[in-house]
Amino acid sequence: MSEPYKRVLLKLSGEAFAEHGKGIDEKRLTDIVRQIADANAQNVEVAVVVGGGNFVRGAQLSHQAIRRITADHMGMMATVLNGLALRDAFESVGVHALLVSALPIPSIAPGIDNRQVHKALKDKQIVIFAGGTGNPFVTTDSAASLRAVEINADLLLKATKVDGVYDSDPQENPNAKRYEHISYDMALEKRLKIMDVAAFSQCKDYNVPIRVFNVFKPEALKHALLGDGEGTLVSKE
Repeated sequence: MSEPYKRVLLKLSGEAFAEHGKGIDEKRLTDIVRQIADANAQNVEVAVVVGGGNFVRGAQLSHQAIRRITADHMGMMATVLNGLALRDAFESVGVHALLVSALPIPSIAPGIDNRQVHKALKDKQIVIFAGGTGNPFVTTDSAASLRAVEINADLLLKATKVDGVYDSDPQENPNAKRYEHISYDMALEKRLKIMDVAAFSQCKDYNVPIRVFNVFKPEALKHALLGDGEGTLVSKE
């Protein structure tokens, strides 16, 4: 087993909480919480950026009757729903969690105070970031890269439905090759879709390694948090 990371930013899409893409499945939620709690018990500081696609996808909801800005705000509010569920699930197993939001809702999800966040992480609380970046026209990938830089994360974990980064779409090409490790520059050269371009560039600029893994694979989240080499690592070298 590799040496565990000290501080990790985990990007969870809304679909990670849902069995069939919508809503919140209690089994999925409690399994995610258990794996994070197990890693936290081994002194890994964990912050989580949650998506909201299991409730609302702003870009898909936008149409003539609903402006894109409004649709994106609805998507940000959906991330707060997942954040509330995640916080309560942690507390139900005796793990302290701090929920903060870039789109503050007083008494439910307060705004982000960087000093409070750092203190909570040092105290081994799980920090949950909701509300995206608080701005429309960007996805939660951008929120993940931004929060990773803000908290000085050693690693950004991107939970997906595939077990890493491939040289082509594995659903279309049965001979697609999975990388165990690839550099930022190579990923850009090959135009691999790892994160939004802006989010990926921010990670590259601030040298935040990214690990892409399949969150639906049993125990993969725990292994990734503990530095066990799950999925694909994207880094400077």
